[in-house]
Amino acid sequence: MEVRSGVYTEVIYPVVRTSGTMPRKQMLARSRVTSGSRTLVVLGLIAADVLLALVLCQMAALIQFLWGSSALTTVAIAGMVPNVVVWLGLRFLLGLYPGYGLGQVEELRRQTFALFTTLAITTVFAFFSSTAESLSRMLLFAWILGLLVTAPLARYCAKLALKKLGLWGKPVVVLGAHDAGARVLEDLRREWQLGFRPMAVFDNRVAPIQRTLNGVPYGGTLGDAIALGREHRIDTVIFAMPYTRREQLARFVDLAKLNFRHVVVIPNLVGITNSAVVARNFAGTFGVEIKYNLLDPWSQRLKRALDLAATVVGGIFVLPLIAALALLVRLESRGPIFYSDKRMGRDGELFSCVKFRTMVPDAESLLHGLLAENEEAREEYLKYHKLRNDPRVTSVGRFLRKTSLDELPQLWNVLRGEMSLVGPRPYLPRESGDIGVTQDEILRVTPGITGPWQVAGRNRSAFEERVEMDVSYVADWSVWLDIVLLVRTSVCVLFSRGAY
Repeated sequence: MEVRSGVYTEVIYPVVRTSGTMPRKQMLARSRVTSGSRTLVVLGLIAADVLLALVLCQMAALIQFLWGSSALTTVAIAGMVPNVVVWLGLRFLLGLYPGYGLGQVEELRRQTFALFTTLAITTVFAFFSSTAESLSRMLLFAWILGLLVTAPLARYCAKLALKKLGLWGKPVVVLGAHDAGARVLEDLRREWQLGFRPMAVFDNRVAPIQRTLNGVPYGGTLGDAIALGREHRIDTVIFAMPYTRREQLARFVDLAKLNFRHVVVIPNLVGITNSAVVARNFAGTFGVEIKYNLLDPWSQRLKRALDLAATVVGGIFVLPLIAALALLVRLESRGPIFYSDKRMGRDGELFSCVKFRTMVPDAESLLHGLLAENEEAREEYLKYHKLRNDPRVTSVGRFLRKTSLDELPQLWNVLRGEMSLVGPRPYLPRESGDIGVTQDEILRVTPGITGPWQVAGRNRSAFEERVEMDVSYVADWSVWLDIVLLVRTSVCVLFSRGAY
């Protein structure tokens, strides 16, 4: 019997063992692609870290030689070797080799923790030993600062190289060929840095009609998944069956845990949990604690302090660029250099959001006329609240929008406390009704110059998707998430991805 559900057609099969559902030749070919040697991956990551650490040691020594008050001693240089060993050891203990299953935010947090713990251990050891006099503080701090900036980038490049060689990632199996399973497969494909490479998807009742789901072959039932795991030594299974009855899911998990070391269960808590959940054991009763960091006053103060520090320091460097762009806007067309528009800030309070003017004067009246006359443009605007080929945009404005440089003046809003560097999108008052019931949750925090929707899809994302991303950001917020979004925004701006 065929069933149509969402984005694909399904076929309902009886609950029988379907050994050999996926052709063995196809299985072996997929196994060769996905079963990259863990040892080679670990050695590759360690080699990249060692090389980076030694290069930075040489650069730090050069800085000490050029600006230091005294020449480096052999003991000071040799003393950096234990620091490298301690740093690598801490990264190993924190699960960064290879680090499969770690998201970008958690990975950055662990890398930073390993680095500052290395600094603390070195400082304490030097204080209680006779090596304090020979320790070069400038050499050590220059090395630490270099690793703080370059280590995450170097790790990304190493993983990318391993991916191109077909080594990065470990094979996993996914249980659940319904919509939830399709979402999991798509998420794993998009977030390749997690290192989970689905080998096959399984389900006791539902199979995609084409025998593949998002490019992943259908492998049969739970029994087939267990057999496959044994044959190919797969240690991770993902249950994407959130609507399965608890008793039935418990039986499935009991069977899986006898054969898989890591069992991941996707719960039926969409829209409730976030990435900051903590498992709790209440005298044998399982519970999930959900933390909302942005509701902590100290977290808000920390975010504000980081905004001010980054804006003041960064603003010094971008002032010449702002002046040059202002001149270009003025030379192309008459009218004001800056454009100010009312947006909804924290708690719904309206503020004047400043941008470089990218449109011709009287753009709002032109928009109303265009939407009234052009049905296609009206439908596009209703979906995205933007127009890809907007006739109101000037030539300089098109460049500014494509590179997102039109938002640089919003640094002034950050200084005034009306915006943050990272946050939800600053919505127009007329969009209030379109935001829906999540408006109160989004408006609890300060809007940002950049945010999750800018890096995930920018203008290619529908309005509803942007709202969902902003709600997730509010729930998941951490300092590490802001840093990751700022870095990803820089990449999007440099390559002009998705903006218009």
